[in-house]
Amino acid sequence: MPKLHQILAVETGIRAQTQRDLTDSHHGLQKPDMLQGIYREYQPVAEGGEKLPPERQLLQTRVPEVVKRTMEILERTFDIIAVRDFANCEAKADVILNDGTALLKNVPATYLLWVEKRLEDLHAFVSRLPILPADLEWVWDTNQMCYRNKQEIKTVRTAKIPYSLVLLAPTKEHQGQAVEKSRDEIVGHWTTIRYSGALPVELVRRMKDRVEELQKVVKYAREKANEIETKDVKVGETVLKYVFGNLA
Repeated sequence: MPKLHQILAVETGIRAQTQRDLTDSHHGLQKPDMLQGIYREYQPVAEGGEKLPPERQLLQTRVPEVVKRTMEILERTFDIIAVRDFANCEAKADVILNDGTALLKNVPATYLLWVEKRLEDLHAFVSRLPILPADLEWVWDTNQMCYRNKQEIKTVRTAKIPYSLVLLAPTKEHQGQAVEKSRDEIVGHWTTIRYSGALPVELVRRMKDRVEELQKVVKYAREKANEIETKDVKVGETVLKYVFGNLA
């Protein structure tokens, strides 16, 4: 008997061919004229009267034949799908990580196929995770449950402070001259803490590596599970004979 992966390889083609064959087989059932035949002979009343050739319309479609052909076509599909599904009940394998650890044991091949597809989605999700800006050093802040910059950012606040600039000192004879000016002076300090809901690039990279590792080992496990030998399963004839009875 073939291995399960060989059955899976031909299953889609067989199902497609079955549909085409059924369409062809049932074509005659859609045309009432093809289900009717006739044969007529002409007999003149008077001896020596005009003779006419017989008329014939051949019967082109016989329902019992269509049923038989349909059973032959369907039986093949019933059986190969049964072989596949009966084998899938026993097709199992362990998911072994690169370090030899068995992450999952005795996993059915059908579930491994489902996991493969979900891991594609998971890989896309991890690849889009935001990462922390590289221009700062970040630490985990337990109170805020996010990352914050390790070193507080100190900046100054300045303001315009007015003052008088004396142009000419006053004397007994002359009044002094002065103009109003302003200068920037530090009046305070800002202490800034930046918070981020993103993740360190190293952490995201490790997640991505793990997903990619899983993708490889799960695929390997599925291929191994599908190496199981199939058993010959015949169910199509039983089912179809029950349906069509004496026509079979």
